[in-house]
Amino acid sequence: MGVGIIGVSPARGWATTAHIPALRALPNYRIAALSARSAESARAAGQVFGVGAVVSDYEQLVTQPDVDVVAVTVKVPHHRELVSAALAAGKTVYCEWPLGRDLEDARAMAALAAKQGVRTVVGLQARQA
Repeated sequence: MGVGIIGVSPARGWATTAHIPALRALPNYRIAALSARSAESARAAGQVFGVGAVVSDYEQLVTQPDVDVVAVTVKVPHHRELVSAALAAGKTVYCEWPLGRDLEDARAMAALAAKQGVRTVVGLQARQA
């Protein structure tokens, strides 16, 4: 399965320290695309992690045919917009906890996932050792 990760940095962040290493350890998954806020950051992350498909526009990532799963690893205020775009594109979504800013956000995303018939999961990385 091809995974597209929204919210990467070449040097820090959950995508860098947790998601990418975990995905690389799974035999049936590959990192298909990376997205960052700026084209420069996306290119740098792509070079660091050996991923050729990098974009600064998340809408490009969610519409790529080789992306089966979209991992949303950005700050919470952006979750609803990004998750909704991935769901609308018919992609399975992994979103970092918390799902949204409030119950309204969560319900809207859950309703869209049900309407689209798309699987979703909310992940919680170990934040304290």
